[in-house]
Amino acid sequence: MSKEITELRYSICVSGAAAGVTVKKSYKEAIELGKAIAESGHILTTGATVGLPYYAASANRQAGGVSIGFSPAASLMEHIRKYKLPYDCYDFVNFTGLHYVGRDLYLVQSSDALITIGGRFGSLHEFTSALEAGKPCGILIGSGGTADLIPSLMDILEPPHHNLVVYDEDPEKLVGKIISILDSKYKDLQKDINKYNEHWFLDTNIEPPRAG
Repeated sequence: MSKEITELRYSICVSGAAAGVTVKKSYKEAIELGKAIAESGHILTTGATVGLPYYAASANRQAGGVSIGFSPAASLMEHIRKYKLPYDCYDFVNFTGLHYVGRDLYLVQSSDALITIGGRFGSLHEFTSALEAGKPCGILIGSGGTADLIPSLMDILEPPHHNLVVYDEDPEKLVGKIISILDSKYKDLQKDINKYNEHWFLDTNIEPPRAG
Protein backbone atom coordinates (compact mmCIF):
# COMPACT_ATOMS: atom_id res chain seq x y z
CA MET A 1 0.00 0.00 0.00
CA SER A 2 1.36 3.40 -0.96
CA LYS A 3 1.57 6.05 1.72
CA GLU A 4 -0.40 9.25 1.32
CA ILE A 5 0.00 12.28 3.57
CA THR A 6 -3.45 13.66 4.26
CA GLU A 7 -3.81 17.26 5.38
CA LEU A 8 -6.49 18.02 7.92
CA ARG A 9 -9.39 20.06 6.58
CA TYR A 10 -11.04 22.16 9.25
CA SER A 11 -14.72 23.08 9.28
CA ILE A 12 -15.02 26.80 9.96
CA CYS A 13 -18.45 28.21 10.77
CA VAL A 14 -19.43 31.68 9.63
CA SER A 15 -22.04 32.99 12.03
CA GLY A 16 -23.90 36.21 11.29
CA ALA A 17 -27.24 37.94 10.95
CA ALA A 18 -29.86 36.58 8.56
CA ALA A 19 -31.41 40.05 8.31
CA GLY A 20 -31.09 43.56 9.69
CA VAL A 21 -28.63 46.41 9.55
CA THR A 22 -25.45 44.34 9.79
CA VAL A 23 -26.31 42.48 6.60
CA LYS A 24 -26.33 45.74 4.65
CA LYS A 25 -23.26 46.94 6.52
CA SER A 26 -21.05 43.87 6.20
CA TYR A 27 -22.16 41.68 3.29
CA LYS A 28 -18.95 42.47 1.39
CA GLU A 29 -16.89 41.27 4.35
CA ALA A 30 -19.00 38.09 4.50
CA ILE A 31 -18.13 37.49 0.85
CA GLU A 32 -14.45 37.94 1.68
CA LEU A 33 -14.73 35.44 4.56
CA GLY A 34 -16.30 32.82 2.32
CA LYS A 35 -13.66 33.31 -0.34
CA ALA A 36 -10.80 33.21 2.18
CA ILE A 37 -12.02 29.92 3.66
CA ALA A 38 -12.28 28.41 0.18
CA GLU A 39 -8.80 29.55 -0.78
CA SER A 40 -7.40 28.14 2.46
CA GLY A 41 -8.60 24.67 1.44
CA HIS A 42 -10.82 24.27 4.47
CA ILE A 43 -14.60 23.78 4.75
CA LEU A 44 -17.24 26.42 5.39
CA THR A 45 -20.21 25.63 7.62
CA THR A 46 -23.23 27.85 8.22
CA GLY A 47 -26.79 27.64 9.49
CA ALA A 48 -28.02 27.20 5.89
CA THR A 49 -29.74 30.53 6.16
CA VAL A 50 -30.02 33.87 4.37
CA GLY A 51 -28.15 37.11 5.08
CA LEU A 52 -24.47 37.15 5.98
CA PRO A 53 -24.04 33.34 6.13
CA TYR A 54 -25.58 33.10 2.65
CA TYR A 55 -23.19 35.69 1.23
CA ALA A 56 -20.27 33.76 2.73
CA ALA A 57 -21.51 30.39 1.42
CA SER A 58 -22.19 31.74 -2.07
CA ALA A 59 -18.73 33.29 -2.31
CA ASN A 60 -17.17 30.11 -0.98
CA ARG A 61 -18.86 28.03 -3.66
CA GLN A 62 -17.90 30.45 -6.43
CA ALA A 63 -14.28 30.26 -5.25
CA GLY A 64 -14.34 26.47 -5.53
CA GLY A 65 -14.69 25.75 -1.82
CA VAL A 66 -16.78 23.18 0.04
CA SER A 67 -19.83 24.51 1.89
CA ILE A 68 -22.07 22.60 4.31
CA GLY A 69 -25.33 24.02 5.64
CA PHE A 70 -27.04 22.93 8.87
CA SER A 71 -30.76 23.50 8.49
CA PRO A 72 -33.34 23.84 11.26
CA ALA A 73 -35.69 21.84 9.02
CA ALA A 74 -36.20 18.09 8.94
CA SER A 75 -36.37 17.83 5.14
CA LEU A 76 -35.75 19.71 1.92
CA MET A 77 -39.48 20.34 1.60
CA GLU A 78 -39.61 21.90 5.08
CA HIS A 79 -36.35 23.77 4.50
CA ILE A 80 -37.77 25.55 1.46
CA ARG A 81 -41.48 25.85 2.21
CA LYS A 82 -41.66 26.27 5.99
CA TYR A 83 -38.40 28.05 6.75
CA LYS A 84 -37.93 29.62 3.29
CA LEU A 85 -34.19 29.02 3.31
CA PRO A 86 -31.74 28.66 0.40
CA TYR A 87 -30.06 25.48 -0.73
CA ASP A 88 -28.30 26.45 -3.97
CA CYS A 89 -24.93 27.39 -2.48
CA TYR A 90 -24.30 24.23 -0.46
CA ASP A 91 -22.53 21.01 -1.37
CA PHE A 92 -24.53 19.32 1.36
CA VAL A 93 -27.38 20.36 3.64
CA ASN A 94 -27.76 18.54 6.95
CA PHE A 95 -31.47 18.60 7.79
CA THR A 96 -31.25 18.55 11.57
CA GLY A 97 -34.97 18.83 12.36
CA LEU A 98 -33.93 20.65 15.55
CA HIS A 99 -35.45 24.06 14.78
CA TYR A 100 -33.26 27.14 15.26
CA VAL A 101 -32.04 26.69 18.84
CA GLY A 102 -31.10 23.03 18.41
CA ARG A 103 -29.66 23.70 14.96
CA ASP A 104 -27.32 26.31 16.45
CA LEU A 105 -25.83 23.82 18.90
CA TYR A 106 -25.53 21.08 16.28
CA LEU A 107 -23.80 23.52 13.91
CA VAL A 108 -21.32 24.63 16.56
CA GLN A 109 -20.53 21.09 17.68
CA SER A 110 -20.00 20.04 14.05
CA SER A 111 -17.51 22.85 13.40
CA ASP A 112 -13.88 23.14 14.46
CA ALA A 113 -14.08 26.91 14.86
CA LEU A 114 -16.48 29.82 14.54
CA ILE A 115 -16.22 33.29 13.04
CA THR A 116 -18.76 35.95 14.04
CA ILE A 117 -19.59 38.71 11.59
CA GLY A 118 -22.26 41.29 12.46
CA GLY A 119 -25.10 39.36 14.02
CA ARG A 120 -28.02 39.52 16.41
CA PHE A 121 -29.14 37.26 19.29
CA GLY A 122 -28.82 34.08 17.24
CA SER A 123 -25.18 34.87 16.50
CA LEU A 124 -24.59 35.60 20.17
CA HIS A 125 -26.07 32.18 21.02
CA GLU A 126 -23.73 30.48 18.56
CA PHE A 127 -20.73 32.40 19.89
CA THR A 128 -21.40 31.58 23.55
CA SER A 129 -22.09 27.94 22.65
CA ALA A 130 -18.78 27.74 20.76
CA LEU A 131 -16.87 29.41 23.59
CA GLU A 132 -18.35 27.09 26.22
CA ALA A 133 -17.40 24.14 24.00
CA GLY A 134 -13.79 25.31 23.78
CA LYS A 135 -13.90 26.15 20.08
CA PRO A 136 -11.62 28.85 18.65
CA CYS A 137 -13.70 31.97 17.90
CA GLY A 138 -12.84 34.76 15.49
CA ILE A 139 -14.56 38.14 15.74
CA LEU A 140 -14.68 40.45 12.73
CA ILE A 141 -14.36 43.83 14.38
CA GLY A 142 -16.18 46.71 12.70
CA SER A 143 -18.90 44.48 11.22
CA GLY A 144 -21.50 45.72 13.72
CA GLY A 145 -24.04 43.97 15.91
CA THR A 146 -22.94 41.02 18.00
CA ALA A 147 -19.38 41.08 16.70
CA ASP A 148 -18.75 44.59 18.00
CA LEU A 149 -20.40 43.86 21.36
CA ILE A 150 -18.39 40.74 22.12
CA PRO A 151 -15.16 42.51 23.24
CA SER A 152 -17.09 44.37 25.96
CA LEU A 153 -18.90 41.21 27.04
CA MET A 154 -15.59 39.39 27.29
CA ASP A 155 -14.30 42.06 29.67
CA ILE A 156 -17.43 42.18 31.82
CA LEU A 157 -18.45 38.51 32.09
CA GLU A 158 -15.04 36.83 32.53
CA PRO A 159 -15.91 33.91 30.23
CA PRO A 160 -14.01 30.62 29.91
CA HIS A 161 -11.47 30.01 27.14
CA HIS A 162 -10.94 33.74 26.55
CA ASN A 163 -7.56 32.89 25.03
CA LEU A 164 -9.35 31.14 22.15
CA VAL A 165 -11.01 34.38 20.99
CA VAL A 166 -9.17 36.39 18.34
CA TYR A 167 -10.09 39.66 16.66
CA ASP A 168 -9.36 41.40 13.39
CA GLU A 169 -10.91 43.91 11.02
CA ASP A 170 -9.61 42.07 7.95
CA PRO A 171 -11.57 38.92 6.94
CA GLU A 172 -8.60 37.17 5.33
CA LYS A 173 -6.32 37.84 8.30
CA LEU A 174 -9.03 36.63 10.70
CA VAL A 175 -9.36 33.35 8.82
CA GLY A 176 -5.58 33.02 8.98
CA LYS A 177 -5.58 33.52 12.74
CA ILE A 178 -8.25 30.84 13.21
CA ILE A 179 -6.34 28.37 11.05
CA SER A 180 -3.15 29.03 13.03
CA ILE A 181 -4.93 28.19 16.29
CA LEU A 182 -6.36 25.01 14.77
CA ASP A 183 -2.97 24.00 13.34
CA SER A 184 -1.50 24.29 16.81
CA LYS A 185 -4.43 22.48 18.43
CA TYR A 186 -4.30 19.55 16.02
CA LYS A 187 -0.54 19.38 15.56
CA ASP A 188 -0.21 15.97 17.20
CA LEU A 189 -3.23 14.65 15.33
CA GLN A 190 -1.67 15.74 12.02
CA LYS A 191 1.45 13.77 12.92
CA ASP A 192 -0.69 10.67 13.49
CA ILE A 193 -2.43 11.14 10.14
CA ASN A 194 0.94 11.40 8.41
CA LYS A 195 1.83 7.99 9.87
CA TYR A 196 -0.71 6.41 7.56
CA ASN A 197 0.08 2.76 8.27
CA GLU A 198 -0.18 3.20 12.01
CA HIS A 199 -3.92 3.90 12.04
CA TRP A 200 -5.71 1.24 14.01
CA PHE A 201 -8.64 1.16 11.60
CA LEU A 202 -6.57 0.33 8.51
CA ASP A 203 -5.68 -3.18 7.40
CA THR A 204 -2.31 -2.68 5.72
CA ASN A 205 -2.61 -6.09 4.03
CA ILE A 206 -5.54 -4.91 1.91
CA GLU A 207 -4.94 -2.89 -1.20
CA PRO A 208 -6.91 0.39 -1.38
CA PRO A 209 -9.79 0.55 -3.90
CA ARG A 210 -8.83 1.78 -7.34
CA ALA A 211 -10.80 4.22 -9.44
CA GLY A 212 -12.73 2.66 -12.32
